[in-house]
Amino acid sequence: MLTLKQSRRLQTVLLGGLAWLVALTIFFPIFWMVLTSFKTEIDAFATPPQLFFTPTLENYIHIDARSDYFHFAWNSVVVSFGSTLAGMLLAVPAAYSMAFFETRRTKSTLLWMLSTKMLPPVGVLVPIYLLFKDAGLLDTKTGLVIIYTLINLPIMVWMVYTYFKEIPKDILEAARLDGATPGQEIVRVLLPISKGGLASTVLLSLILSWNEAFWSLNLTASAAAPLTAMVASYSSPEGLFWAKLSAVSTLACAPILIFGWLSQKQLVRGLSFGAVK
Repeated sequence: MLTLKQSRRLQTVLLGGLAWLVALTIFFPIFWMVLTSFKTEIDAFATPPQLFFTPTLENYIHIDARSDYFHFAWNSVVVSFGSTLAGMLLAVPAAYSMAFFETRRTKSTLLWMLSTKMLPPVGVLVPIYLLFKDAGLLDTKTGLVIIYTLINLPIMVWMVYTYFKEIPKDILEAARLDGATPGQEIVRVLLPISKGGLASTVLLSLILSWNEAFWSLNLTASAAAPLTAMVASYSSPEGLFWAKLSAVSTLACAPILIFGWLSQKQLVRGLSFGAVK
C-alpha cells in the first residue's frame, strides 16, 4: 500500500505526463507543418507520410519569388497592433466604469456585449461590406483596424473588467481623497496595479487579430491584405500544394509564435492575476 508521500508523488508524475501528452498533441500539427515545408511536393503527398527525407528550400524560394512577404507581414503588424491599441483605449475606461460604478444594468450590458460574439460573421458581411464601400474603407488598413477592434472589443472589455473587479475599491477611494481625477485614477492607480492582466488582454487581442481570416479575405484585395490573405492565395483551383502551403503557413505563424513564446511569462502572470490573494 502506497504511503501518502508516494501517492502524491505518483499523482504529480501522472499529471505531469498528462500535461506533456496534451502539449505534444497540440504542438504536433505545428511541428508537422514546419516539417512539410521543407519537403518536395512528392514527399509531402507520400503515403505513408515520411519522417525522414532530404530537406529543400525550394518552397521558400518559390514564395519569395511569387509573393512580397514583408508587405503582407507589415500589414498584419499594423492592423494587429493598431486594433489592439484602439481596443484598449476603449476597453479600459468602459471596464473602469462598469467595475467601480456598477448599476443594475451592468451585468446585462456585459452579457449583451458578449452575445455579439455568437453572431455568425457572414450574417453581417453584406451590410458591413456596403458601409465600407461607401466610406472608402475597402482594402485599407484603417478599415481592418476598425473591424478587428469591434470584433475583439467584447472580449477585451470582459477581461479588463474581471481584472479591475479584483482590485479593492479602498485603493481608489484613497486616491480620490488625495484629489485624483478619474483619469488619474486609471493612469496612476489602476494601470500599474493591473498591468499583468492588461498585458494578457493585449497579447490575446494581438493573437486574435493576427489570426483573423474571414474579414481580411472579404474586405481586402492586395494593398491592405495581411498574412492570412497571403496564405489563402496559395489555395488554387488546381488543388492544394501541401509543401508550399505549409511553407507559407509557417512564415505566417512564425512571428506570432515567437512573440507569444517571448511573452509567455507575462501571459501566464496576467491570466492568473487575482487568482491568489
